[in-house]
Order: sequence, then C-alpha cells, then structure tokens
Amino acid sequence: MKTKIKLMQKLAIALFLMAAATFAVQAQEALTLERALSIAETGSPDLKLSLLNLERYQKNLEAQRAALKSRFSLQVNPVNYSKQRRFDNRVSEWYTNENFETSTLFTVAQPILITDGTISLTNEFGWSSNNSSSSFTESEVFFNNLYLNLNQPLFTYNTLKLQLKELELNFENARISYAMQYLNLERRVTEFFYNVYMAQMNLSIAKDELANTQKSYDIIKNKVEAGLAAKEEEYQAELNLASAKSTLQNSEVTFENAKDQLKLYLGMDLFEDIMILADVSVNPVPVDLDKAIENGLESRMELRQREIDVETSQFDLIRTKAQNEFRGDMNLRFGITGDNNELGNIYQNPTKSPSVGISFNIPIFDWGERKARIAAAEAAIESQELNLNEEKKQIVVDIRQVYRNILNQLNQIELAKQNERNAQLTYEINLERYENGDLTGMDLNLYQNQLSSQKVALSQALINYKIELLNLKIQSLYDFEKDEAIIPEELYVTDNQE
Repeated sequence: MKTKIKLMQKLAIALFLMAAATFAVQAQEALTLERALSIAETGSPDLKLSLLNLERYQKNLEAQRAALKSRFSLQVNPVNYSKQRRFDNRVSEWYTNENFETSTLFTVAQPILITDGTISLTNEFGWSSNNSSSSFTESEVFFNNLYLNLNQPLFTYNTLKLQLKELELNFENARISYAMQYLNLERRVTEFFYNVYMAQMNLSIAKDELANTQKSYDIIKNKVEAGLAAKEEEYQAELNLASAKSTLQNSEVTFENAKDQLKLYLGMDLFEDIMILADVSVNPVPVDLDKAIENGLESRMELRQREIDVETSQFDLIRTKAQNEFRGDMNLRFGITGDNNELGNIYQNPTKSPSVGISFNIPIFDWGERKARIAAAEAAIESQELNLNEEKKQIVVDIRQVYRNILNQLNQIELAKQNERNAQLTYEINLERYENGDLTGMDLNLYQNQLSSQKVALSQALINYKIELLNLKIQSLYDFEKDEAIIPEELYVTDNQE
C-alpha cells in the first residue's frame, strides 16, 4: 500500500513538473526584429516622452490660435456698498455719503492679428442707490454704459504675429524631434535586439564548447584509467572542463542581462521571458554615395531644426530692438451712457462719451544698453547660421563615413567566413590528433577557443553590416534596401496635428 502511495506521489510530481515546463515554454515569446519594433512604437518610454512633448507644443499652438478669436466675458458685481465721511471744499463742510450698487459688465474683445490691436465692445448695466447728508436727498437710478473701444500700438513690431509664428516653429520643431526619435528608436531597438542575439549565440557556443570539453575530458579520463596517458593530462582536462562551465555561467548571466535591457527599452513586462529569432544572413545592397549625400542634404530634419534656430534668433533680435524704442499707443473710444429711475427710460436723455488718446514713448539716453543688446542678438544669429553650415558639412562627413564602414564590413564578412571555416577544420583535425594521443588537452583547448572566437566574429561582422546599413538609412533618409526615399512628414504624428 505504501509503495502504491509513493508511486502516485512521484507520478503527481512528474505531472506537475511537466505542466510547469509546458507553461514556461508557452509563456516564452519568440521575438523577431519586426515584432520588437512594433512593440517599441507603443511601449518605448523614450518615444512616449517625445510624443508628450509634441502634444504640449501642439496644445500651446491651439491655445494661441484660440486666443485670436473673440473673447466673451461677464463680470457680475451683485453687491457694492460703501459709507464714507467726506469733506466738501465748496462749502467747507463734512458730509456723509452712502452708496449701494449692483451691476454687470459684459465684454466682447477681438484681437486684430494684422495690426496687433484690440477692438472691444463693452456694456455695463446696473442699479444704484445714493444718499448724502449734505443735501438730504436720495437717488435711485438704473444706468447703462455702452461703448466701443479700439487700442492700437504704433511704430512697433506685431507681437501677435510674432507669438503665433514662434509657436508654429516650436510645434514644427517638436514634430521633427519626434520623427528623429522615431528613427533613433529603430536604431536603438536594432542594437539592443542584436545585443541579445549575440548574447544568445555566445550562450549557444558556450554550451557547444562545454559539450566538446566534456567529451574531451571523458576521452582522456578513459586513457588515464587505461594507463595510456599521464595523470597530468586528466588534471588539465578537468581544468578545461571547469573553465568551460564557468564560461557557460557567465554567458547565461550576460544573456539574461541583455534581455532585461531590451525589454526595458521596449516597455515590455520585465518578467516576461523572450527568445530571439534573428536572420543575420547578408545580401550585399548596392549603395550610391552621391545619391545618399544629395538626399541627406535635401531631407535631413536636423537642417530644418537649424533653420528654425536661425528664425528664432531673429525673433529675439526683433524683441531686443523693441527695448527702449520710439513707440506709440492710440486709444479710441465711443460710447453712449444713460440713466433713469425707470428702467424703460434709461436712454430717454442719453449722453455721448467719445474719447481719443495718443501717447508716445520717446527714449532719450540709455547709456548704450540697446545698442549692446542688439549686437549680442546679431551675434547669436550669426552663431546659428554658422551651426547650420557646419551641420551640412557634418551630414556629408557622417554619410561618407558610414559608406566606408559598409564597404569595410563586406570585406570583414568574407574574411570572417574564411576564418570560421578554417578554425572549424583546424579543430576537427586537432580533435582527431587529441583522440590519438598526439596533442595535449591544453593545446586542444586553444583550438576550441579559437573556433568559438571565429564563430562570434562572423556573427558580429554580419550584424555590424546590418547596423551600418541602418545607419546609412538614418543619415541619408534613403532606404537602399527598398530603393526609396524616406519622407520625413510620414514619420510625424497625424492623429492630432490639426
């Protein structure tokens, strides 16, 4: 009976372990480069931050455009009471004045974008009760003040146009930054992805190396036991085996760390297990250097950013010139006022109240402050123009450098293939010599390490070529694999632009 119980317990444990293993396999997600890029588009923290920055500038621009439309406001003063002791200079007497008032003020204001002025229509309606001890009379009246007002700055720059243009440039700059972040995302994801792939490959090579070392150890151990080899050969084989196990453990740690870095950048669940599926085979892509440079100079978004910097510096110059400048302000007002103790007769005897006001600000002497500030702003413009020219040169240099790297990587791939093939043949020949007792375990371990290094070097050369091809795509904004230009506007967010 006890034997049957123990058998059932063992069977239950075995079934549980099988189920757990099955679940672990199912929970592991096979990740391709295309899938990683798709996840990053929605989960990458860097792209989310760039998108939030874009949204911030977009809402600021929307707010400024809304501010150019008519603004309606209503001010309600339900109670305004005062009682004051005053002195009347006409009769040299003190008197007490008591006032109670309730009113509403409705205003419609319309900014004028063309002239930077503001036109407003205001209507004030209320009721007032007033009495004074000097005349012993009490007055209760309804009143209404309706007037049209125009305020217009003179001889100065248009602040409304400047603010709107500046916000439009800020929004455009944010869109460009988002597009650049999108391209950079592809590069970063590719780098992280292939880092995991290389760590995964190193782990696989370490496992193969351990298996080969274990096989070599078994061979030399049997020979030592049979008296066909010296004892020190077994010691060396044990040392090689321990080293292979250590390498495997280090590779496992590196692999797990690389996976965590990839999942962190993609915005994935850190506890979700992944497995990398990558095709590192290379088909050489024809690249036209002149075409890459031409398209880069025409399409690179950094150049537009530098142009925006120049325009923004010019705005600063306009503001600087407006400091301590000759300017004027004109205020025109035409209104009609009525009051009566009966509501229906407010405008029985209306009073017209026109007014005109013009003022000028005339600077006389500022000790050279304005001149110095203007010179500093002009220097800033020259600096931004210089940055623009240097950016063009840097684009050409970067594209030429990537082009040379691509050609070099093709050569490195061919060399790595030949070296890997030679290392494999060399290892197989020396493994046979080792089995025949013509080679020591230390020498065989050197050939094993050489084979592993050449396998890694070949994979790294293939990956380097792919990354440099992607770099050329980003630097020139031309995809030579698809033979088509990348339109920067297609990378912009279109859902919430307008």
